[in-house]
Formats: sequence, C-alpha cells, structure tokens
Amino acid sequence: MKDLLMNFNLEKDVFGNIKLVLDDGQSYDQVRIIRAFPISDPENGFSIVNQDGHELVWFESIDQLSEDNQRIAHSSLEQIEFIPVISKITDLNTYALPSIWEIETDRGLTKLKLKTEQDIRRVSSEALLITDANGIQYLIKNRKTLDKFSKKVLDRFM
Repeated sequence: MKDLLMNFNLEKDVFGNIKLVLDDGQSYDQVRIIRAFPISDPENGFSIVNQDGHELVWFESIDQLSEDNQRIAHSSLEQIEFIPVISKITDLNTYALPSIWEIETDRGLTKLKLKTEQDIRRVSSEALLITDANGIQYLIKNRKTLDKFSKKVLDRFM
C-alpha cells in the first residue's frame, strides 16, 4: 500500500509552509493537511488541499506515508488542531447556568465557562463536544468511561 502513495513528497520550509511535490514534477506551495473526520474518526481519511481548499491528494492513513511525510503530516496537524480532551470534571461552582467547570484535560488542568446546555453537543453515541464561553472546544471521547462525578455533572446539563 505504501507504493501506491509514493507518488508525492512533502517538504517543509523554514517558515513552516508545506510544499507538495508529485512524482511527475508538479508542485504546490503552501498546502494544508486536513482530517476528513477530525472528531468521529481522526485516524482515517486525510486530504492535502491547496490554498483555495481544493483537494490535491487523498490518503486513508498517515501510516501509508513515508517516514519523512509522516513527520511533516503530524507536525502540520498538531499546529492547526487544538481540541483538548477532557478526562475528568473535578469541580463546578453551580448547577445553574452559567457555570464554571474545573476540568482535567490531556493538556493539563483548566476551567471552562458553560453558558447554555446547547454548548454541549453529541458527536457520536459516546463522544461530546463542549464549547466554552470563549469559543474553545473541548472533547469528551467516551462519556461512559468518565468517573461518577463527571457523569453526574454531564447528566445535569444534557
């Protein structure tokens, strides 16, 4: 399967811009790598798009790429994606809205302000996306695996 996708190479310049070079010599400057399903299936389905957002290359998995292309793809995705994953709700100031939640995430401890119940959206049967008052989105990958207190808080607001 790797041979199938060796028809391109990614290059990164000193400014962090990515260039796509196809085997036929055609090249595209300042391309972006994006996930097709960043929340529901983040490990499958990727596009390389030009500056106008038009797809140039599609690939199913980053594992299909060469090591150098994998490194550039991972680096690019890390720079554009910022969705902290909530592992635990440790405290909240009130069950009334708006409320301030103290949470543990994969990026550390923080607080979020929930304005309305509509700021909690289901993205699958287990996953939730929470948008705080500042517009920052937080992901709960599987609400069923949370501790008892976290589940209680979510049940109250959903």
